[in-house]
Amino acid sequence: MKAFIVIGAINAFLAVALGAFGAHGLKDKLDAHYLEIWKTGVTYQMFHATGILIIGLLLGKVAASSQFTWSGWLMLAGIILFSGSLYALSLTKVGVLGAITPIGGVCFLAAWVLMIIGAVKHF
Repeated sequence: MKAFIVIGAINAFLAVALGAFGAHGLKDKLDAHYLEIWKTGVTYQMFHATGILIIGLLLGKVAASSQFTWSGWLMLAGIILFSGSLYALSLTKVGVLGAITPIGGVCFLAAWVLMIIGAVKHF
């Protein structure tokens, strides 16, 4: 429970910091296309940081739920793979990095499905 609250809060902090960096530090360095890709990474990171925080709170109400635990780890993996690949793509403009992004998206989808299953099972 505590780990996911900490992980979620760290990722929310990073999303705000990376969003500000993109808006201010990269606005004159990247063209609009790559700034939009950066913004997508930030947006999804924040959504899933919030999801991880919710997982932490749910685990405080339901002891040892494998569905919620896996959901939290998959959201973290999704942030790393999805948002991380978009950040790297924006900075390097190496198009092949975009091939990693869908793997993170699948992690996000699986995480939300597990949260649904956990909610149905435990509430």
